[in-house]
Amino acid sequence: MKKKKVIAIVAHDNRKKDMIEWVSWNWKEFVHHSLICTGTTGSLVEATLIEKCKENDVVPPDIVRLKSGPLGGDQQLGALICEEKVDMLIFFWDPMQPQPHDVDVKALLRISTLYNIPTATNRSTADFIISSKLFHQEYDPILKDYSTYIKRDVDFNQ
Repeated sequence: MKKKKVIAIVAHDNRKKDMIEWVSWNWKEFVHHSLICTGTTGSLVEATLIEKCKENDVVPPDIVRLKSGPLGGDQQLGALICEEKVDMLIFFWDPMQPQPHDVDVKALLRISTLYNIPTATNRSTADFIISSKLFHQEYDPILKDYSTYIKRDVDFNQ
């Protein structure tokens, strides 16, 4: 993981307000990194960071916007994690609201765990990640070796 990280930011509708408040409060931490966001979250994050950076005469970070989560954005993001193009995931998840794409959310969280990227699903964890001394420096995560699984014998005669 390089010093300049690619940070994915996602928020369910009922958590978007919290996400934007958090991004606005921590805007200085993001200007040195690149961001990837799903749908509407990306629009809100981009507008917030452009405003904060303009007020402070700072160049805003690069922001890539994917599709909305229910329209495939969660799957796009999962694919980017599999390709090792995302260094961390900040996901303000709403555990109280059923989502039409719950299976995609579960898959995204599974992939972030499988590829051992720092993942925050709430504001407290996001605060700890962003305030870590590791946030702005290089870091080599330990990746589990799945070669045994990949090379396993599969019996097709069942």
